[in-house]
Parts: sequence; structure tokens; C-alpha cells
Amino acid sequence: MEIVYVYVKKRSEFGKQCNFSDRQAELNIDIPPNPELAEQFVERNPVDTGIQCSTSMSEHEANTERFEMETRGINHVEGGWPKDVNPLELEQTIRFRKKVEKDENYINAIMQLGSIMEHCIKQNNAIDIYQEYFDDEDVVEVTEEAPSAKTINVFRDPQEIKRSATHLSWHPDGNRKLAVAYSCLDFQRAPEGMSHESYIWDLENPNRPEIVLKPSSSLVTLEYNPKDSHVLLGGCYNGQLACWDTRKGSLVAELSTIEFSHRDPVYGSIWLQSKTGTECFSASTDGQPTKFMVGTEQGIVISCNRKAKTSAEKIVCTFPGHHGPIYALQRNPFYPKNFLTVGDWTARIWSEDSRESSIMWTKYHMAYLTDGAWSPARPAVFFTTKMDGTLDIWDFVFKQCDPALSLKVCDEALFCLRVQDNGCFIACGSQLGTTTLLEVSNGLCTLQRNEKNTASSIFERETRREKILEARHREMRLKEKGKVEGKDDDQREEETTLNLEELVSKAEEEFFDIIFSELRKKEVEAMKMKPKPKHQDLETDEEVEGEDPGEEEGDHAETPT
Repeated sequence: MEIVYVYVKKRSEFGKQCNFSDRQAELNIDIPPNPELAEQFVERNPVDTGIQCSTSMSEHEANTERFEMETRGINHVEGGWPKDVNPLELEQTIRFRKKVEKDENYINAIMQLGSIMEHCIKQNNAIDIYQEYFDDEDVVEVTEEAPSAKTINVFRDPQEIKRSATHLSWHPDGNRKLAVAYSCLDFQRAPEGMSHESYIWDLENPNRPEIVLKPSSSLVTLEYNPKDSHVLLGGCYNGQLACWDTRKGSLVAELSTIEFSHRDPVYGSIWLQSKTGTECFSASTDGQPTKFMVGTEQGIVISCNRKAKTSAEKIVCTFPGHHGPIYALQRNPFYPKNFLTVGDWTARIWSEDSRESSIMWTKYHMAYLTDGAWSPARPAVFFTTKMDGTLDIWDFVFKQCDPALSLKVCDEALFCLRVQDNGCFIACGSQLGTTTLLEVSNGLCTLQRNEKNTASSIFERETRREKILEARHREMRLKEKGKVEGKDDDQREEETTLNLEELVSKAEEEFFDIIFSELRKKEVEAMKMKPKPKHQDLETDEEVEGEDPGEEEGDHAETPT
């Protein structure tokens, strides 16, 4: 097979055209030999020459133009239907198919293509090139290496006026892309001229965002639809919910009306598990949750049930935990009964069986915690971000008092984090809009041997301990309440009658003690005012000190000197 490649070039780029013609030879210059130059010639004997096995090459450089690659999407529209057939109407399409199937040309084409397709199918059935040979193998024991993480890419906000990266969302199909929401959460302090745009980044191209999302107000949250990767849900700073379809461009496809939107920024939005995949839930500071477990600004976790019949049954229970707003709440992907909350200076792990206190918690840090998330690969690992730009990775099977790895990501505050589905990559958004992509070591993203059983036993042990402590505190409160309220009125009257005489006698003693102390004070003052001879000073002092009854009875009256 001959392969031919044609180079296409404009005629003007070849230069001036050469015109060749036949003519006689001409002598332009003649230089005769000079005998004097031969006398200056010096013969070198012997001559040393270096020889190498390879040819000698000179170093040179060439500056080429930088190749810029840009990704563009293609929107596919189903074609092939005639103009009089609506592809959305099922009856019309069935009728047209039956008409085409009766055509002789269609039958001949199918018969010709059938043998080729049969040959390809037999090849695919013979060898499965995508077969997983080690799928059923047990969990590989990871070598005991020190936990570590390294930076893969940094996605910076391309705008001149920097905003905070407030939320991250991974692309559901292979995690090839990362959607970042940018906003300024300082109330009425947004800089003038600040852009409202948010971006979708390709992990392999950190220089330029792949898609620009243009909302009417800055986005606080941004979530990919798990069933349709082209659709994204965004919560705006002005309380509206916006929906994008990347196949239709950067503009908003659907937008909630002001009348039926939130009055405050939308701090949380998620897609619900439904048949259509088009239902979503949003949360803000202007209303109580109706279905989910949500953390409030007062540090309380509220568990609600939307399917309750009465208003009293909608709020199932509450978990009082933090001193301030709760910035993150997530259930453990392996044990949904246990969930993680992040707020103030700590991260806490809860169990639905223990409602009065958390079963595990981190130490109080010097900086505020801003976000947290469980590892999707390991049940005992979770991540937290802090205001000082530090990412902490906790592994409570390995260490419970301190994080297994603490990494300084940037100098400004980290506002959000999101973990990839395989647990190997972590994206962290900062206050200045910088999104850092990190890759953790294998030990932090690979399931360890017997880790599930170990984590489950730790959760059950700590839950049982908290239940015992709760029962103990409840019993002590009941005892104290019984001491105060257990005495009836008759017992109180009898005790009052018995103690009346003691109270009277005690009052009389206190009364006479006060009178005697006042008399002694007056005597001492009178002795001070009385003139004394000089030669009797010493004797008078000794007599007064000997006669003072305050020293014997233990009173605190002053002694004259």
C-alpha cells in the first residue's frame, strides 16, 4: 500500500522564481599562484588525530512556535429522518421503519453487511481484550510506607479580581474534569467589577478552562448530575438555582424565579436519587431542611423526614455538637449510620444510636476548620481543611490523636475540598480562587487488610462507650432531681419544726457575739485615748495584752501597742 503525503504551501512562500537558460561559460576572476606563500609553509610531522566511534555532532537549538491545543465539543443531533417524520413521535418512526424494511435495497444492504458483522462478533467472542484477570483477587497488602501527597496541578482563577473557590465537583464519567464555583462570601464586600463566571477545568490543561459558565449571580455551589454528565446544578449567591447544559453553551439553560428562590445564598445543593434524575435539593440559611440531615449555623445537626404525616414527626432528632456553624456534613460511605461533621475548631464523628454526644472527635486546632470529607476508598480515612491553608489527612486506625499527614497547600485559607471517586486525587479550593490538585500515596487510598472489620469495631466500641456514659449522666441527673423534688410537704414541715430551736439558739449566739465584739472595740479605743505616763508604758502594754479577752476567745479585735 503506497502512502503519499502532500505538503501544501502558497506560491508566494517559495521566493523568487528561478529561470534557467543555456549560455557560454564566463570567467569572472583569475587568481595566479604566489611563490612567496610556499616559503612560509611549515610541515608538521608527526600529526596526531583523535578518532571516535560515533560521528561528531554540533549542539544547536531551534525556537519553534508553541503548539496550542483547544478542545471543542460536538453536539450530536439524530438525523436521517425525512422532513415529514417527527423523530420524537414513536408511531411515525415505527411506520417509517416498516416501510424501509420492505425495500429491496435495504434487504440487500443488510445481507452484505451481515457477514462482516458476524465475522467481527465472532472475533470479539473469541478473545476479550478487556478481560480483568485479577478482579477476584484478595486485597493487596500495601507496603508500610510513610503517608505522603504531591501536587499534580494548580488551577488558578483567570480573573484579575480574585474570588474564593467555594465548591468543587468531579465529572461523573471518569473524573476527567473538575467544576469549580467561584464567589465572594463577604456580605456586601464584593469588589466592584468582580466577575460572576465559574469554570470547568480539564485536568490535563491547567492553563485555560475548558468551559465557562456565566450565571447572573456568583455561584456558591456547583454539582454535576450523576446520570447526565452534561447537566450541572448551581446555587447562586442571590438565592436562585441555575441549571446548565454544556451542549447548549455557557449560558444558563434553566433558572428558578425570584419568588420561589432562597432569600440568602444557596450554601448546599445536591441531586436526588430519582427515576428521571432531574430532582434536586437546595439548602440555605433562610429555612429548615425537610428531608435530609443538615448542619445549622448554631452547631446543631437536624435529621428530618419529608415523608412524615404530621409536623411533629418531620424532625426526627437533633445532635448538638459544635460551638458555631457546621461547614461540612457527610455520611461514611461504608457505614452510613456514622457521619462526619466539621465546624469551629474540630471535626466530629457521630453515630445515629448516640444522640447526646459524638463518639469520636479531633483535638481543638488553632485555626478554624472549613470543610471535610470521607475517603471513598477507605472507611477509616477522612480529610479536613483549615483557615491557615493546611490539609489534614486522618487515619484513626493508624493514629487518633493527630493527623496521619498534615500538608501546607498554600498560604491563604482553604475553603473547600473534594475527593475523587478512587480516593487518590484531592482537589482543594482556596480563598484567592486557586484550586490545587493533590495525589496521595497508595497507603492512603488502598483498602488495608481487615480495615472494614477494624473500623466497624471501633465505631461500635465508641458508640457503646458513649451510651454507657449517657446512661450514667442520666442516672446522676435523676438522683439530683430526686433529692430536690423527692421530699413531700409533710417532711419539709417536720424538718422545719425540728430545726426551729436550733436556728433560734444559733441566732442568739451570733447576736451576743456581735455585741461583745463591739464592746471590746470600744474598750480598746478608750484605752488608746487615755493619757499614759512615760515610765509606765511597758507595764501598761503588758497589762492590756494580758487582760485582752480577744486573744483567748479567738476574736480578731486589734491589740493596742
